[in-house]
Amino acid sequence: MTPDEVFRPETYADGVPYALFRELRASAPVCRIGEPEVAGWPAGPGYWGVFRHADVTYVLATPELFSSNLGATQIRDPDTPADLAFVRSMMLNQDPPDHSRLRRIVAAAFTPRALRELSSEIDGWAAAAVDGIEAAGAADFVPVAADLPVRTLARVMGVPERDRVLLLDWASRVIGYQDADQAGSATADPRALSAAGRLALRHRPASSTGPDGRPVNPRSRAALADMFAYAHALAERPLPGSIMARMREGGLDRAEFENMFFLLAVAGNETLRNGLPGGLHTLLAHPEQYRLLCERPGLLDHAVEEMLRYWPPVMNFRRTATRDLELGGQLIRRGEKVVVYHASANRDETVFPDPDRFDLTRPTGGHLSFGHGPHFCLGARLARVQMRAMLRQVLTRLPRLRPAGPPVRLVSNFQNGLKHLPLRWG
Repeated sequence: MTPDEVFRPETYADGVPYALFRELRASAPVCRIGEPEVAGWPAGPGYWGVFRHADVTYVLATPELFSSNLGATQIRDPDTPADLAFVRSMMLNQDPPDHSRLRRIVAAAFTPRALRELSSEIDGWAAAAVDGIEAAGAADFVPVAADLPVRTLARVMGVPERDRVLLLDWASRVIGYQDADQAGSATADPRALSAAGRLALRHRPASSTGPDGRPVNPRSRAALADMFAYAHALAERPLPGSIMARMREGGLDRAEFENMFFLLAVAGNETLRNGLPGGLHTLLAHPEQYRLLCERPGLLDHAVEEMLRYWPPVMNFRRTATRDLELGGQLIRRGEKVVVYHASANRDETVFPDPDRFDLTRPTGGHLSFGHGPHFCLGARLARVQMRAMLRQVLTRLPRLRPAGPPVRLVSNFQNGLKHLPLRWG
């Protein structure tokens, strides 16, 4: 495989190319990657891929050299200058100090105290999810796992229970835009939604392609018109104490408000939606580790961290060089794209001995699945609480858990996800 294969979504249809990452860490830890046209998406100028743990952490920790704001944080460039200006208003696409200002507005919802207050509800939702499948003896675990972060986000954001399916559809469209099964997700029944939910459906774009026949960027304002119509309707009467109330009071301009809603609704969803099925699939693929965890439930915290290291939910993020500089022996010019590969860094031999071994007794720490530096994931604690809650239920109530068929991967060069994970127990 050539280095350019790490860009192609189809490369990931059968799994993350860890063997290629290993070769690149050894021979070309910072190298040029091409962006050919893919499935109607136009070709791009290419970028610098970064594969070693030390270089990835350096890039993420130095926003003054590697900006999240200049070109935003997705490999693909926004379609127009207006699209770029819009997405640059998102907290994820800001550099300090603007990033810090936006982060403070919503940070109170993710403090240890706030999570302690929420944890009993999360335990209840995880239990209810397993209640729904326990007697059947078999189920596809992906939709079971996907409902937990949706319920949690609806609670934190103040989204009515009957509208939470919208969060699932929006995340599917954005996370799975490179996968034909996910890109057009539309499972919400208008009759079951609130007035704001029905309003959102009326604003849903009729097509995912533009007048030129090219796909519309799924993160653009045009592609997310229904989400933003809903956000504004919900903000008119926000639930007291919810993130929506904080956003309304936080002095956000229109673009900042819409992008903050997008970030919470989608990014707050993707880690669990990918990490839970991927982590459980990994555990069952290593039956000796599954037996160990069943025998030693005190290893659960270690298990969560090793699952996140071994199956990073997000595989990469983009930065843009703010000036000419050198990294890994390569001259990078101002304005060039720099893409760090968390999935490669998490298997770096210099940080994780025998990195391809899945080991629940491995010392925790060091993995980059929640990022590093000023953009370290605000919801990392919440994600861990949810993973532990669901895994406790699964491990204690679904005995002799085993695969019931092959998993089906999400086609994406960004998200490390599964569309189906058939399981059997008892």
